[in-house]
Amino acid sequence: MISGFFILNLKGEVLISRLFRPEIRRSVADIFRIHVVSNPSVRSPILTVGSTTFFHVRHQNVFLCCVTKANVNAALVFEFCYRIIQIGRSYFGKFDEESIKNNFVLIYELLDEILDFGYPQNSETDTLKMYITTESIKSEQAVREDSSKITIQATGATSWRRSDVKYRKNEAFVDVIESVNLLMSSNGTVLRADVDGQILMRAYLSGTPECKFGLNDKLVLDRKAQALGGDTEGAVELDDCQFHQCVRLGKFDTDRTISFIPPDGEFELMRYRSTTNVNLPFKITPIIEEPTTSRVEYTIHIKASFNSKLSGSNIVLKIPAPPNTTKVDCKVQLGKAKYLPSDNQIVWKIPRLQGGQDTTFTAEATLTPTTHRKPWSRPPISVDFQVLMFTASGLLVRFLKVFEKSNYQSVKWVRYLTKSTGTYQVRI
Repeated sequence: MISGFFILNLKGEVLISRLFRPEIRRSVADIFRIHVVSNPSVRSPILTVGSTTFFHVRHQNVFLCCVTKANVNAALVFEFCYRIIQIGRSYFGKFDEESIKNNFVLIYELLDEILDFGYPQNSETDTLKMYITTESIKSEQAVREDSSKITIQATGATSWRRSDVKYRKNEAFVDVIESVNLLMSSNGTVLRADVDGQILMRAYLSGTPECKFGLNDKLVLDRKAQALGGDTEGAVELDDCQFHQCVRLGKFDTDRTISFIPPDGEFELMRYRSTTNVNLPFKITPIIEEPTTSRVEYTIHIKASFNSKLSGSNIVLKIPAPPNTTKVDCKVQLGKAKYLPSDNQIVWKIPRLQGGQDTTFTAEATLTPTTHRKPWSRPPISVDFQVLMFTASGLLVRFLKVFEKSNYQSVKWVRYLTKSTGTYQVRI
């Protein structure tokens, strides 16, 4: 599997090194430094030199590098690298050069527990925190008690959760977060529209509860529905689903309920993608005209197409302007608009837009005359926004039930959020 693991800073200096197999030496870090760290043109995260393959991830001001001579699963290696970052953040807040230098002893301890002869073992943060602690003093009695718990947890069916978790108030929070990706032509034709979604859960529940989580009645996996020739009208179709290891997949296949014993605290329950029946939260109609070589006129209309009881917030439209623009006179009905010469774009900020409401932006840009006029490439308008209690895919939580042997009452909360950060684009 993984023959060696290194963490290097941006200068190529080795901060952490751990060799798991005899076929490589510590000097392979020099090869990585020459071919990747010192070469800014390298874009691929995988580099093969002879029979040695380097998998690397850059995070803030450090490189995480896994070295192997075997034909390994690349996705697994990258998942391991991101798990290391996640565990590091959980232990010491930030995962950068300074925090690595301050906690290098702890990082070596973690690596010895996570990897066994180059094979990833247990990477659950809650389990690791039971027996790898940053506290310098711990009583012998506490160590003995924790050791017995570790043995049960490491060999039991629920390695992601301890059985002795207790809370005064039992609560479960579910967040359905969707990112909308859109590319629309200037005449309103949708060229590409898809949704990347995730269901995040924060479970503050005592004991070892079993949770049941139900989604839409009409929820189909796209390929399966097409193969069976089923009725998909009005259904939420998911092209891809990935679940946390605690989910019992058999029940999801039969009745679309997610049954699981949740880890303690925050975790990602499910990740999905949808490319059909996407509900676009905003309709944008741009009209850009160039009546003369020294003037560009803008008329941009935006309408919120969701329910009037909902509202969109933090709406930002980034409207491109020609490179030779000298000034822009903006007029808006709602929000504020400003021309940014450094970015060659007009930024229109709308703090809040109610569902069904529309507003218009008009502007006139003055251009500097040029000797050799190059045609303006007209980049697309990009939109950032957030809409609470709305899902573009139509995914809904039907119910969330918590079963525990003591039959305590629990409070459940469900929140929906649809957002975009520059991936909602309209050509002009």
